[in-house]
Amino acid sequence: MVKHVILWKLKELDANEAQSVKAGIKEGLEGLAGKIPGLVEIHVHTDGLASSNADVMLDSTFTDEEALKAYAVNPEHVAVADGKVRPYTAQRTCLDFNI
Repeated sequence: MVKHVILWKLKELDANEAQSVKAGIKEGLEGLAGKIPGLVEIHVHTDGLASSNADVMLDSTFTDEEALKAYAVNPEHVAVADGKVRPYTAQRTCLDFNI
């Protein structure tokens, strides 16, 4: 099994837009559950504590590294990433590891 964890810092947005963007990211990415071969679990966290220096966290699990690689180019994932995530991202940090 492989863990795929991403932290995003969003671009400067007003509070209402930030909440809307976070909700869209959560809905879009979690909506991929059951649609991507090898994707075992996917959770998006958007309500970090004040001590956080990231705005959104993706916590996902894949059957193996090949499934993660296929996810990266899967058209449904790319559509969510291009439409709901990348336009609002100032910084992205990723850690992939075996579990």
